[in-house]
Amino acid sequence: MLDVLEVVTTVVVGLMVGVEFSVAFVMNRILDALPEDSGQLGHAHGGRMLGAVMPVWYIGSLVLVGVWAAAGWSGDDGTGLVVTSGALLIVSVLMSVLLLVPINDRNKTWTPENRPADWKRQLDRWGRLHHVRLAVIGGAFVLLVAALA
Repeated sequence: MLDVLEVVTTVVVGLMVGVEFSVAFVMNRILDALPEDSGQLGHAHGGRMLGAVMPVWYIGSLVLVGVWAAAGWSGDDGTGLVVTSGALLIVSVLMSVLLLVPINDRNKTWTPENRPADWKRQLDRWGRLHHVRLAVIGGAFVLLVAALA
């Protein structure tokens, strides 16, 4: 049963990393290349869509890693890696709540008529923070893969 939990957890976290990688290196580049300021509207729509799903995914991943760590605590060689992965996921959730979500929540409400003059700067900041968060969850994923080995 632990084997199934380990694989499911690794796949769930890996898919989350893949989605966030796609946002950072595919979707954001596409949206930023759109003419004039239409990319901001795409960012707002993406923020509404992913903003509804990603909290569940992040917390669910953290719960799965916690269950794996607790189940393997009795001496499994990879437990330290799993616990460290969980710590990184906690960091990613804190980063999200404290740094990224406030920007995303503002952006979701912007229209061409009401967005602030510094909207591009705010989206750029979100993008930089997102890259850091991606590195953090990527590290968590690598640790889970290593724990399986």
